[in-house]
Amino acid sequence: MTTSAALADIRLPDDLPPPLPEPAVDELRLEAVMGALADPLRLIIIRKLLLESEAYDHTCGWFGFDRPKSSLTHHFKALREAGLIRQRQYGLERRSRVRTEDLDVRFPGLIALVKAWEPSAPIA
Repeated sequence: MTTSAALADIRLPDDLPPPLPEPAVDELRLEAVMGALADPLRLIIIRKLLLESEAYDHTCGWFGFDRPKSSLTHHFKALREAGLIRQRQYGLERRSRVRTEDLDVRFPGLIALVKAWEPSAPIA
């Protein structure tokens, strides 16, 4: 089963909070996406979500980064504003997931490139 087919089989809960503001699919800009992915930590965030995510969305703590919350908030906001992730607010938590379907439509092959990339050095 392909990733797109597997995602189509996922039934999302009816009581999901609405997504935070994000660009529409036709508003996704390659320069914004590539600019966000140019930061190694952001690239690792996206790759980890793509390769290790088992649930719909994850909090910043799931990633296990030893970074201040304000720093992580900045990185996740940059990813959301570029259109790479969808975030929802659950009380005090923001949870994220990659906009795989939207990115595949707009930039075919990008998700495969990110999945295939391997960091040359660990990012703490």
